[in-house]
Amino acid sequence: MKKVAIGPQTLIYPMPAFLIGAEVDGKPNFMTAAWSGIANSTPPMITVAFQHHRHTLKGIKQTGVFSVNVPNTGLIKETDYCGIMSGVREDKTKTCNFSVFYGKLKNAPLIEQCPVNLECKVVHTLTLGTHLLVVGQIEEVHVSEDCMQDGEPDPAKIDPLVYISGSDKSYFRLGGPIGPAFKIGMELRKSKS
Repeated sequence: MKKVAIGPQTLIYPMPAFLIGAEVDGKPNFMTAAWSGIANSTPPMITVAFQHHRHTLKGIKQTGVFSVNVPNTGLIKETDYCGIMSGVREDKTKTCNFSVFYGKLKNAPLIEQCPVNLECKVVHTLTLGTHLLVVGQIEEVHVSEDCMQDGEPDPAKIDPLVYISGSDKSYFRLGGPIGPAFKIGMELRKSKS
């Protein structure tokens, strides 16, 4: 298959569409972030990349904590809005009609409407250029009861919103499973026998 070189870019598909929460000057604020991911398993950690001028980043620097809220596809308008508007000019919590709650970390605001919420404590930051990478240790995870199946979170019930960059710049939902992880690859070994 012929390849076309298009230069260095941040093309990873799909990206999460997270709502990152922080108290800024004592008020909850949320921003949309796609540049996020798992960083470590023990202790559990996540990364989020912020442009240096972001209002939410100001709150994270003030408190040392933040939340990662996983919206479902029903929150597409609110998620997009939190990526368009700045908390400097707009009370996004009020506009989006978010019900805010707090957990173990007393000043990391969480969104009740999101099926999954992670409370994170900042453990590292790294200036990379246009962005500051924040590494947060996950202190607690909250999952909506109706999104659980046999004691585990069920991705189909969570129905997470994902973001696709590129020329279309659109939100998507997950499709169905196509094969069992940590098992289907073993078929290659069997075919060599």
